[in-house]
Amino acid sequence: MRVIVTGGGTGGHIYPALAIAQGLKERAKDCEILYVGIRSGMEARLVPDAGFSFQGVSGQGLPRKISWEMLKTAGKSFKALWETKEILRKFKPDLVVGTGGYVSGPVVLTAALFGIPTLLHEQNALPGITNKILARFVKKVLVTFPESVAYFGLSGKIVLVGLPVRPEIGKVSREAGTGHFGLKPDRPTLLVTGGSRGARSLNQAMVTVLERFGEWPEVQVIWATGKETYHETLKALKDRKVQWERPQWRVLEYLKDMPEAYAAADLCVSRAGAASLAELMVAGKASILIPYPLAAENHQEHNAQALVQAGAARLILDGELNGERLWQDVSHLLGERAKLETMARGARKLAQPEALAKIVDVCLQTAWT
Repeated sequence: MRVIVTGGGTGGHIYPALAIAQGLKERAKDCEILYVGIRSGMEARLVPDAGFSFQGVSGQGLPRKISWEMLKTAGKSFKALWETKEILRKFKPDLVVGTGGYVSGPVVLTAALFGIPTLLHEQNALPGITNKILARFVKKVLVTFPESVAYFGLSGKIVLVGLPVRPEIGKVSREAGTGHFGLKPDRPTLLVTGGSRGARSLNQAMVTVLERFGEWPEVQVIWATGKETYHETLKALKDRKVQWERPQWRVLEYLKDMPEAYAAADLCVSRAGAASLAELMVAGKASILIPYPLAAENHQEHNAQALVQAGAARLILDGELNGERLWQDVSHLLGERAKLETMARGARKLAQPEALAKIVDVCLQTAWT
């Protein structure tokens, strides 16, 4: 079986595509995978590093306003259609799977028009423009959140599968998680992450929270500031005279051991990217979500609302975020063990731990029928 996987622009599109590619390789040993992406996009580096063949096409995202740049971008998109046609002609795929982003448009559309079986995977509660258009042409649309169904208006094509997460998520014991960070399993623990690059507004608010925790020493904190904001965050703590190097606190530049961090945590503070929320659901964690305000079509707020409506999360808009507001929510929730457990159950009810297996099932069914 020969499969083209495509998706790009951001890690939120690329990593699910790579997970699907890996799942197909493991299930169908004779499966040959070709990843098609933008030749200047981050996928051009990430895909070969993951061990998959990569072929690039022209393209970039359309500007929001009509301009000369928009015309140039449109020209690249038309060129990508021709390049895609040549790739399809030479590779002869049995299936094409798109996960969104600029490149999914020409690749999935061209494949569908040529009669090649096609699938889409939508990560966010609010579908992107590209996927809403492509949904009319593909065999099936795989979604992460049930809220997505109404936006597509194609209920007969929609399959709720969830979003693949790392297999270790939700599998680590609390004792192992706290032990990994040198913390105690019987203490309330707060996990704070703003992504690998960091979230400046979240970090600024957390300075106040950590300052207040100085008088609440039983609370443990694991806080990943992100690489770009680590040193400025430490300076802010120093300026506020917060002694952050304490046995019960871990203020880190980057957090790579997320399965252990989730296992240790009672409450998580996070942005609301689809991948992060999928991990929170599978890990079964209560959360305070602060959507990134500049995400395309404000999709992070829509993602967050799905968890809020299920009783699994609290929402703070970035424009309303400050140290006092974050402290109120954090201190209130950490002081209510029963509320945290209720929120955790709400998260687990939304989880799709078998997401990758479900996606691979649909892929194989679509390619073989």
